[in-house]
Order: sequence, then C-alpha cells, then structure tokens
Amino acid sequence: MKEYLRKQIFVSLCVYLGQVLVGYAMGWSAPVIAKLDDPNQSPLPGPITQGQSSWIASLLYIGCIIGPNISSYLSNTKGRKLCFFIAGVLIIFSFILLAAARNLVMIYTGRVTIGLGIGIIAVLNLVYIGEIASTNLRGILLTGTGIFSTLGTLLIYSVGPYVSYASTSYIGLCLSILYIVGLYFIPETPLFYVMQGQSEAAETALVALGRQDEIDNILNMRVKKDQKSITQLKELVSETSNRNALIITLTLSILQQMSGVVVVVFFATTIFELAGSSIYPNVATIVIGITQLVSSCIAPFVVEKGGRKVLLLFSTTICANSLAILGIYFFMDSYDYPNIEKVAWLPLVTLIIFFLSYDFGFGIIPGTFAGEMFQPQLRSIGSAVTVTTAWLFGFGISTAFGYMISELGGHITFWFYSGACAIATLFTIFYIPETKGKTLEEVQEMLR
Repeated sequence: MKEYLRKQIFVSLCVYLGQVLVGYAMGWSAPVIAKLDDPNQSPLPGPITQGQSSWIASLLYIGCIIGPNISSYLSNTKGRKLCFFIAGVLIIFSFILLAAARNLVMIYTGRVTIGLGIGIIAVLNLVYIGEIASTNLRGILLTGTGIFSTLGTLLIYSVGPYVSYASTSYIGLCLSILYIVGLYFIPETPLFYVMQGQSEAAETALVALGRQDEIDNILNMRVKKDQKSITQLKELVSETSNRNALIITLTLSILQQMSGVVVVVFFATTIFELAGSSIYPNVATIVIGITQLVSSCIAPFVVEKGGRKVLLLFSTTICANSLAILGIYFFMDSYDYPNIEKVAWLPLVTLIIFFLSYDFGFGIIPGTFAGEMFQPQLRSIGSAVTVTTAWLFGFGISTAFGYMISELGGHITFWFYSGACAIATLFTIFYIPETKGKTLEEVQEMLR
C-alpha cells in the first residue's frame, strides 16, 4: 500500500470511530423505547406514552442543532482536533447519565447532551476528512462516514434488544473512550494551519498525511483567504460559488430528512409492529441494519467511478418508489383489504429496498458535497448551517411521526416521505453538477 494511502486511511479510521457513535446514538431509541414500555426492563417507575417515546427519540436533534454552531467558531480558531475532544467528553457524560437514569428528565437531558456531541462530530468529520484527503481519495473517504455511521446503528440494533437498558449505554461509553484514545493519533488539518498563517505547521501536517507533493498548492490557498474581509455568514450567501454550494447541500439535506429516514432509524421496531409484519420486529430491525451496512460498503467503490450525480439520481428514484409501495401497503391494511396478511412480508422488503438505495447515494452524497463544495475558510460554517437546518427539519419530522400515524394514517405518512424523495430526484436533474475527479479548487470554479 502506498504511504499516503496508509496514512490517510489510518487517520480516517480514527475519526470514523466518532461516526460509529453518531449511528449508535441515532439508533439507540429503537430498542430502548421497547424496553421502557416493558416494566421488567424499564428503569422508570411506569410505562411511557407514545408522545414521551417521540420526545426521547427526537430530543437528540436539539443538541445536534446547537453543537455544530458552537464548533463552527471553535474549529476555525482553536482547531478541528480540539472540537473532536470536546465532543467525545460530552458523549461520555451523556452515556453515564443515560445508564444511571431513573426518570424521564435524566433520559431527556442525556439525549440532548449526546446530540451536542454527535452534532459536532457529524459536521466536523465532513470538514476534517475533506481537508486531510488527497483529491483521488476524498470522495471515497467522505462516503466512509456513512459506512461507519451505519455500523454504529447496526451495532445497537443487533445488541440492544438482547441486553439490559443500562448495558446499551455502557457499550456506548466504551466506544466513546476508544474514540478519545484514537484522537491522540490524528493531526490537525493542513488548511487550519494555513488559515492561521502557520506555514511550517501546515507543511508538517501535509508530510504526516503523505501529501508532500501538494505543499505549494495548499499554501497558496492562503492568499485567497487573506483577500476576504467580510464576515463568514455574509460571504456564504454573497459569493456565487458558496451560495450555490449552500443551496445544493441545504436543499438535499432537508429533503434527506423529509424522506423519513430518521423516522425509520428511530422507530424501526415500532413501524414493523404497526405494519403487522410477519417477521419478528427485532429481527426485521437487524435485517434493516445489515442492509444499510452492505449498501454503505458498496457506495465508496462506485462514487468515484459512477459519479455523485448518477448515484444520487438512481438512489432518490428507488427511494421514492419503495416508500410509495409501503404507503400502498398501509392503505390496504387500514381498509382491511382481503388477503392482506399474505403480503405481510412487504414492509420489510420495501424498507430493505429503501435502505439499499438510500445508503447507496441519498444518504452519503449530500455529506460528500458539504465536504468538497465550500471554500476552506467557510467549510465549517457552511456545513454547520446545512446540517443544523436539516436537523431542525429532522426534529420536526421525527416528533410529528406519532401524530401523523394516528391522525393521517401510515399511507399518507409514507406517501409524504416518498414525495420528498421524488422532489430530490428532480432537483438533482436540474441543479446539481458532477464533482467526480475534481480538485477542491476546480469544484469552486464550477460553482461560480
């Protein structure tokens, strides 16, 4: 293996541990809510209501919305690496609190706090990997965030139903400590040092990453940054390339949340119970997690060959159709169509198809764009604005799920999600450029 490959893959694996925590925390509610409904497993004095279960799942987003806005400033002044450490400490505290929880307030607080940590990690991973990776590796390493996030979700799906409530948090605590240890082995990004005017430190970081051939190009990016005198937020919307990057990443990320993916991740077990699936809900949930992992593992090998736009078109089209079919199943079930029990396997099949296609493109490409479309000095704030706005929509979608199911029915709910995927397909066709094989500078030129 070439030296630069070995170095960059190792560094990426260290930060991917944080992405495992993101997936684990996101999927934590699926098996845990079932435990909180069981008096023999719940640490709470009584069962929880449907509304309380929605809050347990969705309060994560409150922290996710706040965290990146804090780190967007700190990462540009104190460094990306320090923000990773802060996130790790927050997550450790959260899992300790959740493990010791004896009332809903402790669980709510733990979910908000863990949201702070994973919000920082989810945004900064895109920034960090986008800045440490060579051009030919950037797309592959950025899509790797989806793989390891899915791995974390699969872990909690697979283990969560079969261990105690407290153990689900102890496992997360062990992962968090391992993540903190891994952070000691990663360098600060060269572009951070360039923005700070520390040329020697930037050169050292580039050598550590096996990118010594790029030293002159990276150091020359300082000139463009020094010519800017307006505030970051104003520059984000006034400069053409950044504005187009914001429109693309923000629109895709919002539609991503509106596709209902967070609902399926948060409430996977509940959905299979509502659908009357012929497959045991916990088993069906594990199958979904494995499906996500397989699809995410395939994507990096295709993203640089097939291109971002082609993958996105394929992914969003299949997502729209699979969710539309699931809506039809719920419609037939709600009106007691004869022989509906003969297709009780359909919810699992449609969600397998949905996640195969989602994790193949729709789930990873928006994050890839966020890591490569913004100018270096605006990458943190651009990613933060994109992700936090999307998570605000995700909070609304996940909180509204229980009410939509009871008031509108499963068919309207999943047709709504299908419509969001269809809109993403149209947006991809008419607005999104292909960034495959382009350097960060070439991507900027393309967006102008």
